[in-house]
Amino acid sequence: MKLQRDIELGEPFYRQQMEETQRSSLLSHGLWIHALWFVPVLALAAIARFYGLTQTAIWCDEGSSLLMSQYSPALTWFHSAHDVHPPLYYLLLHAWMSLFGDGIFSIRAMSALPGVATVGLAFWLMRLVATPRAAVLGGILLALMPITVRYSQEVRMYSLMGLWLMGATIALVYWVRNPNHQRYLAIYALLMTASFYTHYFTCLCVLAHWFYLLMLRCKSDDKLKLITRPAWWVANLAIVALYAPWIPSLVGQLTHLDQLRVGGDVGWIPPVTLGSLPSAIWQFMTLKDGTDVWLPLYVLMPLMIAAAAAVVFLRDRSHFRFNTLLVSYTFLPVLVIFAVSFVTPLLVERYLMFAAIGLPLVLAVAIDQLERRFRVLAIGLLVAVLGLEMDGLRNNYSVDADQFDVLVNYVNQNYVAGDRIVVSDLFWYFGYVYYNKTGAEPLLYTPSLPDGGSGRPNAYGFGTLVDESADKIYVDRLQVLPKGTGRVWLVSGSYPPDDFRSIPNDWTKEKELKVGDTEVRLYSIH
Repeated sequence: MKLQRDIELGEPFYRQQMEETQRSSLLSHGLWIHALWFVPVLALAAIARFYGLTQTAIWCDEGSSLLMSQYSPALTWFHSAHDVHPPLYYLLLHAWMSLFGDGIFSIRAMSALPGVATVGLAFWLMRLVATPRAAVLGGILLALMPITVRYSQEVRMYSLMGLWLMGATIALVYWVRNPNHQRYLAIYALLMTASFYTHYFTCLCVLAHWFYLLMLRCKSDDKLKLITRPAWWVANLAIVALYAPWIPSLVGQLTHLDQLRVGGDVGWIPPVTLGSLPSAIWQFMTLKDGTDVWLPLYVLMPLMIAAAAAVVFLRDRSHFRFNTLLVSYTFLPVLVIFAVSFVTPLLVERYLMFAAIGLPLVLAVAIDQLERRFRVLAIGLLVAVLGLEMDGLRNNYSVDADQFDVLVNYVNQNYVAGDRIVVSDLFWYFGYVYYNKTGAEPLLYTPSLPDGGSGRPNAYGFGTLVDESADKIYVDRLQVLPKGTGRVWLVSGSYPPDDFRSIPNDWTKEKELKVGDTEVRLYSIH
């Protein structure tokens, strides 16, 4: 009875003793298979992330990743300094494509594999901080988490960022448990640095880690006042030092925010409202904002999750308060960005995917705790979460057959050497470049702005990927196109108003194909 009471109070020595006793008991009874739960969990994660990996066409952001990664490492560093994201993902993608090619399965596998590995790390983290049952449950829920599946299937940096930060959080847990072992802080510093070189929102995870250590400091045990230890400060200074080579580029990006805003790379995020926070939770769970569901349900689901997280946070009386770490990692970044977005809109769910990774883990702890006293309520919560995830996966895998690659392949098949191809916008341009097999360089339509100013991209944001070819690819007016074969392909969105403001009167439409929300038209020039 005393041992059980000490465990409930979170005494680490007795907790470790009990876990070792349980492991020995499992082995002695021939139930070693329980130690292999991570195998089906990882298999489930892999199936969810590799299923349908190639069924959606490359879109604008993915196309920009591919163009950025085609540069040499030195030029990738230069161009990413003119973009809105750091360079590490692009450098790794460059190396990946040199080894495995740029086929759609290959390039997306570079996101799917870190996504699977992150589930494995999350399972590891849960085995360190929670019960075995909660670890298995958290692993399953994360394997099926729609937003993590969705962005493990995209040629962008979000999956890689989640991998770095989950690994860094594990290193932090090991250091908290063994503060005299500085190697854990060294690993932490390296992983956090890698994440900073991957995405700027890493700073939000830093806030969560510092908040956790600050909460730990509030305990009476002087050994837990880790936030004041010199080793912790040295580790964070090491992160700054390792990141120092990129800081001038970051300052340059901040200096040129106006140019980034003109190109649409900054300033496109819509303003937040009070409903943006519950909508973000709906996006995490179902990949939809929830505004089309019954209003009481729209409010109830986020409240249910918030209540579960609050219970986990407030009932955390354990020695190391690891449940507090899980809740902080998950919710603090979201709440900070939500608050900041009332001043400068920054709330983009995919940017917060790393925080969403923690949501299934927190829910798993809540379900595990509820089951001990309120079994029916725990089962109901589990069924509700799984139901939401199944709906989200259905949304992820339900893809219209009319994809952009169908349109580009139509041009590829009907192209005649000497034809001109003009794309109406950078949004379509990058994807078109990926699928283009004609050997001709697509042109970019850059009409004057309504105020008479130039409509050409500048050298920042997406514009950095095409600005060097401005003289070759920019088309300010369709009338100036040389006749060539006498045929011009116009690629644009299919909804009014027409992206091509003025098509010359002496052009005759020969063919037209609409695919989803895009269209291509073939004109003959007289």
